[in-house]
This record gives sequence, C-alpha cells and structure tokens, in this order.
Amino acid sequence: MQVYKAFFRIIQKNLLQIIIYVFVFLAVSISLTIAGVNPVQTEFTQTKISMAFFDYDNSSLSLGLKNHLAKTGRMADLADEAESIQDALFFREIEYALRVPQGFAEALMSGEEAYIEKISVPASVSEVYLDNAVNKYLNTARIYISNTEGLSQEELADYIAADMEKSAKVEVNREIEELTLSQKAGNHYNYMAYSLFAVLILGVSSVMLVFQSQDLKNRNLCSPITLRNMNFQLILGNISYAVLAWMVMNLPSIFMFGSFMFTAKGLLLMANSLIFTMAALSISFLISILVTSPGAVSAAANVVSLGSSFISGVFVPQELLSDTVLRISSFTPAYWYVKSNNDIAGMGEVTAMSRAPIFNNMLIILGFAAASFTIALVITKQRRIKKQ
Repeated sequence: MQVYKAFFRIIQKNLLQIIIYVFVFLAVSISLTIAGVNPVQTEFTQTKISMAFFDYDNSSLSLGLKNHLAKTGRMADLADEAESIQDALFFREIEYALRVPQGFAEALMSGEEAYIEKISVPASVSEVYLDNAVNKYLNTARIYISNTEGLSQEELADYIAADMEKSAKVEVNREIEELTLSQKAGNHYNYMAYSLFAVLILGVSSVMLVFQSQDLKNRNLCSPITLRNMNFQLILGNISYAVLAWMVMNLPSIFMFGSFMFTAKGLLLMANSLIFTMAALSISFLISILVTSPGAVSAAANVVSLGSSFISGVFVPQELLSDTVLRISSFTPAYWYVKSNNDIAGMGEVTAMSRAPIFNNMLIILGFAAASFTIALVITKQRRIKKQ
C-alpha cells in the first residue's frame, strides 16, 4: 500500500492549510448556530404591573377587586391628584390607575351601570392586561347577581374570590424545544458545506497534482505496482480522506447537540452530510484533473466553496434569495444539500411521507457525484489518447 501511504504523506504536508479551514468552520458555525436561532422560552413567569388604586366606596366588592388586582399588579402609594398621577405615568412609576367611586357596589348589586374611572398608558400591553383583569372580576359578579337571589355583598365577594383562585393547568409542548434544537443543528450542517467543500478540494487536488507530475508518472511506470493497483490505492485514499474529513466535521455537532444527533432527525442530517461529502469528493477529483499548479488549487477551493455557498443558501437563507439565483444554484449539490437540511430541521414528526423529499434530494446529490466522476474519467481518457 505504498501509494496509499504516499497519499496521506502529501496530505500531512498540506495539513496546516486544511486545518485553517476546519477552524474557520468551527468558529463560524458555532458562533452563528448559537446566535442564529433564539431559544424558545418554555417557562412562564407572571409579571406584576405597577398601579394605583383609589377606593372611595370602601365596600366588600371594591376591596375584593383591589385584592384581585394586587395579584397581578403592585399597588403604589400615590396621592389621588391629577398632577401626581400624570407624573407617575410619564416616568413609568405606575402604568395604570383605577378610581372606584362611592356607590359602586350598590349600583353593581342593583344591576345598574357600575362606573370605574381609569387612567393608563395609552395602547400599552399593561392597559389591556389590567382591563381584562377588571372585566373578569365584574363579569363574574354580574353572573352571580343575575342568577342568585338574596345575595349579600360579602357573600358575593367571597364567591368571586373563590372563583378567581381557580386556574387551569398548562403544560408546555416540549416539541417546541426539539424544533428549536433541530433548527440550530440544521444551521450548523448548512455551514459545514463551505468548509467541507474547501477541505476536500485542497486535499484531493494537492495529492492528485503530485501524482499527475510527468516525472513521477514515468517513475511509476517502471515500478512493480500495476496501474490498476495504483489507481485502486488512490481511490481508496480519496475515499478514506473524505470519510475522515466528514467524521472530523461531525464531531462538533455531537458535542453541541448531544443525544439529539442520535434521533431520527440527527441521523438524517449526518446521512445527508455524508451524501454531500461523496458529491464534493467527486467534484474535487474533477477539479484536481483540471488544475495545473498549487496556486490554482487554492483559488479553486475558494471560488467553488465560497461561490456555491453564497448562492445555495449556506450563508444567506434560501428564502431571501431570488428565484433566478435559486434556479442557478439548483445546478449545484450544495443547493439540494441545504434544502434537505432545512426540510429536516423544519419537520415535526419524522414519517415516511416527510422523509420522501429528503431522500429524493439525496438521490439528486448522488447524481451530481456520478456525473462529476464520469466527466473526470472521460477527461482522463481523452488525455491518454492524445498522448498516445
């Protein structure tokens, strides 16, 4: 396996340049993955709103209303003066002020219109929130008054207080957390396309450029290793290098997303990246045949990896790209790779129906791999015929 060993000796000499792309991927991917999707808040904490309550009725119902609002707001000690209230609202010392006039409870018990004066920050969330709390209390009182005879204010206040204590049990759907995690993982794998492409082009082209040297070819013809054996070892070296690069690129995702990577979605993301690796390897092999100098290798790595990444949705989401750009990018495997990642990240439950489009995209990516490899073989054969 002399050729196979020589393959990785050449890779070792170009290792520094390859490592740079790996670290660029890690830096960009980890930072953008963390910042790209905001985590969904699944815990609820009630916020208390500062308010002032002026009670001129001093009845059981007005006291009950005050106690009810005290659970959702903080009662501020404020003088009932127009200037003081306006200053407090302006400086946000309070956001809501309620004035209960004398005769409020009697009007409510008799079925008449019970007026309450309010002053608040206009069109604010706190205004709507406390308005709902007041209306809830008053509507509950009206229901009891309409359907119960001989009810005293004290009894009514007790009934309403008991009803206000009741609450529904709310359970947060944990699928939201999983969806957020899958979106982060999808972004991470999208960014992988750039570095994986560049790493494969640099490694494969650097090796093949050496083996395409005419002097080395003449020496190999004199060696006891057959041409078929030599080509087999080169193919094995390319595949081994591609799989090794794929494994290195996948290690950060296991550390970042943990057990999620071993779920159906995580395994689909890894499988999709492996299929893309095969396509990138074939394109890298084609490029290695076309380039003629080490400088051209670096140029090709930057142009192909960056160019395909920008138009296919790696750095700019596909939703923001124009139809023309998307049509052009559909002729690159990176487009279908990113499309599959987005579909995997956005799917709810993994079913046979939801997996079908992803497998179709994978087949298209494999088509790119087969086409690139076939073109490379045709070019190689044509060159041999010309030299003969």
